[in-house]
Amino acid sequence: MADLKNKQESLDFVYEFYVKMKKNNINLAYEGEITHQITKAFTSLTENNMTREQDYNSVQKKVFHVMVECLQNISKHAENRNSVVSSKDGRGIFMVSKGETEYNVTTGNVVKNEKVDDLTRILENINNLDKDGLNLLYKQQIREGRLSEKGGAGLGFIDIARKTGQKLIYSFLKIDDEKSFFVLTSTISRLKD
Repeated sequence: MADLKNKQESLDFVYEFYVKMKKNNINLAYEGEITHQITKAFTSLTENNMTREQDYNSVQKKVFHVMVECLQNISKHAENRNSVVSSKDGRGIFMVSKGETEYNVTTGNVVKNEKVDDLTRILENINNLDKDGLNLLYKQQIREGRLSEKGGAGLGFIDIARKTGQKLIYSFLKIDDEKSFFVLTSTISRLKD
């Protein structure tokens, strides 16, 4: 009897999840390991959807660029929840939603709490800059930025802000004393530039 109840709860969850996705205009949602193949599949699916919607080519390019940057960020920087040292790719959640005037690309992944202050500082600095300031920071980071063993000194975040012209929306949700869940949303206008 308990097994039947668990299955019914699972089915109810699927429906509730479907309703929430529709309510929030989520076209694509994924949780798992982020690999190059997954990135290719997502861009292909999104391209087909955007072509049907007849979005401007410039909008499509921005969405693809942001998607790739966000997925690479998860792949390079996410902490493995299982602490499996041999795994090369990070795990996370990835969603694309479409509203009347914009697309939102949202990612979430586990990060160590010791990284939260640095990430917050980087993101706040980016959000406080205008277009010219972002371009200067991007050039400065390329020229003299401190690159970590996993990649580059916030270059992906800077590039997303430059391409979208929008502030980065983010949050850190504490999981425990060692880890937090980092959620980032990037907004791309569907209106012609």
